Amino acid sequence: MEKSFKIGPREFVLDQDKAEEAYAAKRVINGRKTETFNLLPLKYQWAYDLYRTMKANHWEPEDIQMQKDIELWQGSELSDVERWIIRMGIGYFSAAEGIVGDNIIHVVRELVTAPELKLVLGRHAHEENIHADSLLYMISSLGINPHECEAMFEQIPTIQRKNDFVNRTSHDLRRDVDMTDPENKKLLARNIFVFGQCMEGTQFYGLFGMILSLYRQNKFPGIGQMFRYTLRDESNHIELFRNLFMDLISENMEIWTPDFKAELVETMREAVALEKDFIRDCLPVSSIGLNADEFCQYIDYIADYRLEGIGLDKLNPGVQNPFPWLSEAINMKKEQNFFEGKVTEYQKASALVTADDDEL
Repeated sequence: MEKSFKIGPREFVLDQDKAEEAYAAKRVINGRKTETFNLLPLKYQWAYDLYRTMKANHWEPEDIQMQKDIELWQGSELSDVERWIIRMGIGYFSAAEGIVGDNIIHVVRELVTAPELKLVLGRHAHEENIHADSLLYMISSLGINPHECEAMFEQIPTIQRKNDFVNRTSHDLRRDVDMTDPENKKLLARNIFVFGQCMEGTQFYGLFGMILSLYRQNKFPGIGQMFRYTLRDESNHIELFRNLFMDLISENMEIWTPDFKAELVETMREAVALEKDFIRDCLPVSSIGLNADEFCQYIDYIADYRLEGIGLDKLNPGVQNPFPWLSEAINMKKEQNFFEGKVTEYQKASALVTADDDEL
């Protein structure tokens, strides 16, 4: 079907059938080659909707005051365990967020072909920059030696093993790959699973829970606030990678074999084991309501929630959430400013947040 427009002596003919063919050729991978980045008409509406939600949730670290955190850090009230949790949180996340962002830019966003997917992945990477910046803000505010953070990230074995776990799946795709090859499709699906469901979706939650436990005890209000905003972002990132994974699979069902499903479940099992080792480094002794066994149980619960969300078998059916209060900590929209008594609303009126992790 053609439609023509006459403007003075000129006539412009538009072929809608060709436009519809271009729309039908949109794919997660191996889609229509285009450099025009034409978003419309949208095929992956969820990606654009999520992009708008993420954009509406924008926040900046410097907007959060750190004075009470500084006073607490410089004082004598904290136990060694509490100080260690903060050091481990800052030491790990100061570089881990960059690993996620680097994989998005140099692997996943390079391989997907639909413009709206590239759009939301670009926003995801931008938010990882904000998270990394927030860790720098925490380090400088507390006066922690940045070389100490680098040493912690590179020299603590349980952190090294977590990094190796995600980096190897990223390195597998840092080359020109034939995405029509089913084995390469599996590599990409596994990458999206590892970074979305295993790393951001599971391995981040041990330290998140510990730091929010301190926040719940009215300690580190500034750091706790930044981690809550980070957690809200992570909920969107996990959903982004879950949807991307599901669409990739639905368009390439030949890779969704029993063997591949079993491989992914075993990958999550490895992620959980690494996180439990890391948790015991973060919390080597119980202190003020913090217990490593409970956090390990929480990781089992989170991992099964992630697996179930993409149609895979659970590792620990029936495991209970030992921290139901974390649901409220994750599902947050606006906060009372601790120091000025005014409402800080980072979410703009143009969009509403619906946290998909309410059960967590």
